[in-house]
Amino acid sequence: MALVQKIEDIEAEIARTQVNKATMSHLCQLRAKVAKYKREILADPKGGGGGPGEGFDVRATGDARVGFVGFPSVGKSTLLTSLTDVQSEAASYEFTTLTCIPGIKFWKGAKMQLLDLPGIIEGARDGKGRGRQGIAVART
Repeated sequence: MALVQKIEDIEAEIARTQVNKATMSHLCQLRAKVAKYKREILADPKGGGGGPGEGFDVRATGDARVGFVGFPSVGKSTLLTSLTDVQSEAASYEFTTLTCIPGIKFWKGAKMQLLDLPGIIEGARDGKGRGRQGIAVART
């Protein structure tokens, strides 16, 4: 059943339920479900889920994989540029890095993949500032 259909069914049940002390808890639970389904529709307009973000699908290479995670404008791109041959753009404004930028570092015979990720801000787990994609890359 589609989310829109679930919302319509719940709203129909809310409309036919009499409001009194005995039914108030039930009505509140129904309204909470409607709010949850509406958030899901707004958060993911495509209807799919869990797919890789544009520019964040980086194949793992080497012996180790290190992701630079932190707040915006703290030097993640500068660190990647200084450790590898990759030129990661760095500027004085936030969110210069919008996608995952990979670099390779050879150290004592080991090949390490270094990943420059966009800055993590408050609300990243809710998708602010490409947070979900950055967190997903950091977890892998």
